[in-house]
Amino acid sequence: MDAVVAKPQSFKSDLKPVWCPGCGDFAVLSAITRTLTELGLPPREVALISGIGCSSRLPAYTSVYGFHGVHGRALPLASGLKLARPDLTVLSVGGDGDGFSIGGNHFVHACRRNVDLTYIVMDNSVYGMTKGQASPTTEADWTGSKLTPEGPGLAPFRPLEMALSSGASFIARAFSGDPLELTRQLCAAIEHRGFSFVHVLSPCVTYRPEQKGWRARVHGSFEAPTADRREAFLRLLDDDGFATGILYQGRETPFQPTAQATAPVAALGAQFAV
Repeated sequence: MDAVVAKPQSFKSDLKPVWCPGCGDFAVLSAITRTLTELGLPPREVALISGIGCSSRLPAYTSVYGFHGVHGRALPLASGLKLARPDLTVLSVGGDGDGFSIGGNHFVHACRRNVDLTYIVMDNSVYGMTKGQASPTTEADWTGSKLTPEGPGLAPFRPLEMALSSGASFIARAFSGDPLELTRQLCAAIEHRGFSFVHVLSPCVTYRPEQKGWRARVHGSFEAPTADRREAFLRLLDDDGFATGILYQGRETPFQPTAQATAPVAALGAQFAV
């Protein structure tokens, strides 16, 4: 089993996903297991870290090392694990609420640190697990929530622009309804050395049934990645939120602190003796 894994099923646990029928996260789970298979990674060399939310249940549905953390804190957990165990392939997963609201500060600084890990955000522009409130990426005029019957009235968070300005060295967008393209992007993201951000449009057909129409709106305009940050920003000026592909792939050196000898606990305590 620790040689080349033959089937994506090798990466799935015996637990059955409890997502709503039609949820885009099913396809993301399948794309992740297919990606790990194509890369020939044994489960014991992969870790999947999440926060809170529908998509953050994903580690339980896999057979790799997993950690289901607290709301918005997946990225510091994943970063710490990768820095302590650089031999592991570390993936972090979550949703738009977990990653861009309570976890927004961690997202910015994870991009800035450029630790060698992959962050996959399943964005449906709604808090699906807590009954359909507006999220950071919800349109200002969306009236589908009783909490904001006239719309949230706020400009939506723009994840790709934020990732680019904060220093992420790999930025892509995919659609869960195109699992082959998503798999291609995930393979490239994992193989890239540095912080890789993959923004996945993943419909919530329960609280945002209109998102069934996303398939007709998605288009592939990020045809080839650029290593020029200015060019990437210019592309985003014309972005309608439904362009897919790898936008940016830079050459920034990943952050990896120099290994240092660990002092005995007694010696550390002596420094604080009064």
